[in-house]
Amino acid sequence: MKLQLLIKRITDIVCSGLGLIILSPMLIITAILIRIKLGSPIFFTQDRVGKDGKIFRMIKFRTMLDTNDKWGEPLPDEERLTPFGKLLRSTSIDELPELVNVLKGDMSLVGPRPLLVEYKELYSEEQFRRHEVRPGITGWAQINGRNTVAWDDRFKMDVDYVDSYSLLLDIKILFMTVGKVVKRDGISQEGHVTMEKFNGNN
Repeated sequence: MKLQLLIKRITDIVCSGLGLIILSPMLIITAILIRIKLGSPIFFTQDRVGKDGKIFRMIKFRTMLDTNDKWGEPLPDEERLTPFGKLLRSTSIDELPELVNVLKGDMSLVGPRPLLVEYKELYSEEQFRRHEVRPGITGWAQINGRNTVAWDDRFKMDVDYVDSYSLLLDIKILFMTVGKVVKRDGISQEGHVTMEKFNGNN
């Protein structure tokens, strides 16, 4: 298992480094378009929970307008998400800057998706086991429904991934992810920009 995890980390470093180099023209063009269509900042950063429950700063391309209501509060996500932002999300281009997180060691190419810090205290002991591995850009739950999967099922798949980890499983998930991105499956839960908030197990 330790050897597999070492190979996984080496693969993450090599693939994320090469990915950033090969995709640099797309990253630059996307950054310019975001600056033109959405303004600055170009990147959206947010604290997420990583391996062993440690907090890290995840980086994505920005997809929403920075607009507030008359009281100075941000407008609902569905009002700030533009058609251009929807395109970035549906094609998963907004996720590409996370390759920097992979290179740094905050994330892996494959693993449970990193979730909000506010959820950290809401997990059951079993659900928290999803943090025994590095979070991923894609994962077992992402190829089995993505944002349309109920929270309980999503966490079960995350823990199943931890218990069943192998390099072959990672390869399978990566190949299946390509198909999901092409088909643009599971982008959002009905009635939500992404999916409903996790409010705990009660």
